[in-house]
Amino acid sequence: MNNPDSVRHVSRITRNTLALVLAGGRGSRLKQLTQWRAKPAVPFGGKFRIIDFPLSNCVNSGIRRVGILTQYKSHSLNQHIQRGWGFMRGELGEFVELLPAQQRLETSWYQGTADAIYQNIDIIRAHKPEYVLILAGDHIYKMDYGTMLAAHVESDADITVGCIEVPLEQASAFGVMAVDDSDHVVEFQEKPEHPPAMPDRPDKALASMGIYVFKTSVLIDELIRDANTDGSSRDFGKDIIPSNIGRRKVSAFPFRDGSSGESAYWRDVGTLDAFWAANLELIGISPELNLYDLRWPIWTYQDQVPPAKFIFDDENRRGMSVDSMVAGGSIISGSSVRHSMLFSNVRVHSYSEIEDSVIFPHVEIGRHCLIRKAVIDKHCSIPANTQIGVDPEEDARRFHVSPGGVVLVTPEMLGQRVHHAL
Repeated sequence: MNNPDSVRHVSRITRNTLALVLAGGRGSRLKQLTQWRAKPAVPFGGKFRIIDFPLSNCVNSGIRRVGILTQYKSHSLNQHIQRGWGFMRGELGEFVELLPAQQRLETSWYQGTADAIYQNIDIIRAHKPEYVLILAGDHIYKMDYGTMLAAHVESDADITVGCIEVPLEQASAFGVMAVDDSDHVVEFQEKPEHPPAMPDRPDKALASMGIYVFKTSVLIDELIRDANTDGSSRDFGKDIIPSNIGRRKVSAFPFRDGSSGESAYWRDVGTLDAFWAANLELIGISPELNLYDLRWPIWTYQDQVPPAKFIFDDENRRGMSVDSMVAGGSIISGSSVRHSMLFSNVRVHSYSEIEDSVIFPHVEIGRHCLIRKAVIDKHCSIPANTQIGVDPEEDARRFHVSPGGVVLVTPEMLGQRVHHAL
């Protein structure tokens, strides 16, 4: 019942929940995409930012009190939140608040995920929630948090950890847990070298999604305890959760599709290859993540732009797009776009070909360009006759090439000193 297509669990529980979204990370594995922006602010899906997905989950789940904890290069993230998420009604007790690192309790910046929450204990106390929902701001998925909160209350757990099944060979990248027949967590290891398999699925492991529900009193007690523990890394996955196994009641909440019972769609887009693949998944005929579901909209800020336009219909100069998504404000002038995603205000001049690529907003592509398997960052101006994704050695000399062969192009790599990523 945690499929957003099912009945939503909007209730007293969700109304008495405070959501805290951890959005201060740099996301260094995305390379130069996070040179000027925090990972949650990276554009995704043709018109969104990564953080729009957990925030939309909160709103659609009936959680209307949300704090966003920011730190690393947060200007573009702050601007996006102010522009796109200011529709909450403060007089009704609704809000989306920015909580920057401001040394409220310490003389240092946020030292870890747990320390980030700890430094905002006074704000948690001021809002007086019954439950605190802690979320990562950098994953792509649709989830009704109300079902997880309901399961947390029903099981009388002190802490509930959202989890998903992952292939055993990939599990070392996650926090991995072992559970008993009642979904009580009996073991939790952060990024183990040899992750334990699920008892009934020897090829799968149960991995943490970085989603936690706490009774507020438990959270405050554990944050204070951790802050007073020498040698702690101040992290939920490494310290808070493992230290509570056997000491408090910690439950697992498997994130499953409400129809099939299988693991639901969830993507960690932390690497360039994963980011590129997750974007291009969306242009499939029936993608796992349905952006066209009006019952579970993804909210965002969007520029007021005209519809996309395709011009010229000559035999060798035809403006066209096939198996692609093209956002508003874009003009495809006598060029072909195949199996690609173009964000808003992209200009493609004549006689160019784009294939298997993700093109961010405000990119201009000159004439006679050939671009394959690339991610082009905002504000790039691609000179005429440029080839990208054709010659791996030449690409590696000028740009960043991922292990999977995705070519990342930023303005700086082109010698264009934009110095911002709004």
